[in-house]
Amino acid sequence: MASSAPALDAANLDPFANSKFDFPRDLIGYGRHPPSAQWPGGAKIAVSFVVNYEEGAERTVLNGDSHSESALWEQSERAAREGQRALNAESDYEYGSRVGIWRLLNLFESHDFPVTAYAVGQALERNPAVATALKEGGHEVASHAYRWLDYHDMSEDLERAYVRRQLEVLKRLTGSYPQGWYYGRLGPRSRGLVHEVYREVGAELVWEGDDYSDDLPHWRDVPAEEGEAGAGGMLMVPYTYDNNDLKFHSPTGVFSPQAFYEYLVAAFDTLYAEGCAGRAKMMTIGLHCRIIGKPARFQALKRFVEYVDAKAKGEVWVARRVDIARHWRDKFPYREAGVR
Repeated sequence: MASSAPALDAANLDPFANSKFDFPRDLIGYGRHPPSAQWPGGAKIAVSFVVNYEEGAERTVLNGDSHSESALWEQSERAAREGQRALNAESDYEYGSRVGIWRLLNLFESHDFPVTAYAVGQALERNPAVATALKEGGHEVASHAYRWLDYHDMSEDLERAYVRRQLEVLKRLTGSYPQGWYYGRLGPRSRGLVHEVYREVGAELVWEGDDYSDDLPHWRDVPAEEGEAGAGGMLMVPYTYDNNDLKFHSPTGVFSPQAFYEYLVAAFDTLYAEGCAGRAKMMTIGLHCRIIGKPARFQALKRFVEYVDAKAKGEVWVARRVDIARHWRDKFPYREAGVR
């Protein structure tokens, strides 16, 4: 029986190879000797809490989609409804915007912990009070794209239009362009398009978060900048799928608040210990208003926030992602040709 494996030294089949969208992989990274992060005040660990605000921008015929949302809600194994509203899915999402977001902000603000909101533009448009609260609370409003969709098969022109719309909406709602961007379900053109549109509108892209490859920020070369004087690169501030409440809706994830709390503590303790050994790292916790904002799961987050807050003052830096990125840019500025 003939093998289906490609030949040895097979050709690169990526249709975007050698184009402005061809961001190279980096399997080496910092290796065994990562840089000393030099977090402010000598902190042993930087902690980034991320609140995904998506409610109202999910798939529904009300938003012009062909079917209802089927992902990341309490009955997420249910099939999407073609051409129809799914009222139960809609109302589960509504819990996040009506209740969950306020429960989370009240907790973080009671501990003086700033967060980064991965804000979907259409979601904020439909509940502008959230945008106001994030701004007044000193939190970061980063971009989570204009719609909470899979951008993988979207046309280049439509995706570019979505990027532009998102920048316009967040600037209108918050007074400034978002300095950070995270898609989640990005396509092969997405990083390049975001970089391009930010340049076109004169906005500063301080960090990009569609990366899961490290415990520290790191630089990537931008293909469109090759040979360009004054290239700026793209600073990746890695996100997380493991320290993430989406595990409550995953068959391979956690099924109790206690399990989630224990997992977060284990991750924190590992990274904190490495920081005590002179290899300071960063921990990200990904949260969703309609998931961790439910009363039972909220207890896991509350206990973890208290655990972090109880650590010795100055040894934990709870920071917005833009502050982590600006610190990294100051201490470890970009150098071309992949020099990290």
